Amino acid sequence: MAIGADGEWAQGVPRTFGSGPSDPIRLADEPGTWVEVEVAAPTDRVWAIATDIELPARFSDEFLGARWTGDGPGAGASFVGRNRHPAIGEWEVESFVDGYAVNRTFGWATVDRMNPGSRWRFDLEPAVGATVLRFSLSLGPGPSGISIAIASMPEKEPRILRHRILEHHANMVRTVEGIRTIAEAAP
Repeated sequence: MAIGADGEWAQGVPRTFGSGPSDPIRLADEPGTWVEVEVAAPTDRVWAIATDIELPARFSDEFLGARWTGDGPGAGASFVGRNRHPAIGEWEVESFVDGYAVNRTFGWATVDRMNPGSRWRFDLEPAVGATVLRFSLSLGPGPSGISIAIASMPEKEPRILRHRILEHHANMVRTVEGIRTIAEAAP
């Protein structure tokens, strides 16, 4: 598998790394991606939509929904997300809010607070007459469903990572576009 030197996983899909990257890439590199849109709506309206943990289920092929396990949202809060993927079926995963600044940042780590299976984050930036909404993801370094797949086929790790990030990116695009549509339609 070749990942272009142009900073993309595939045409138009940006790539990020928490460290490295290794050659070839590895889960330990914390590979990821992001999407960004400008929303013609005030930041507080976009914030209210982006922090609804059930909302992405309306747009994602994989995410089915979530429920708070205590008080939420807020720094340190936790929730359980439900997911489905054709390769492994349905599962639940605990997530921990690790980034929370009202009208600015809402982020969470999956599986383990200290060694997350992945990190997800919405960042909002006020703009003139709009809000810039960025949704980002990094995989690893901790255990998750993808680490199980990699352990069973270690020679395919770069290909598995690329494929998984492309799947996530497509769902992330649908999610931010859905948030934009809802926010811009509100009175």
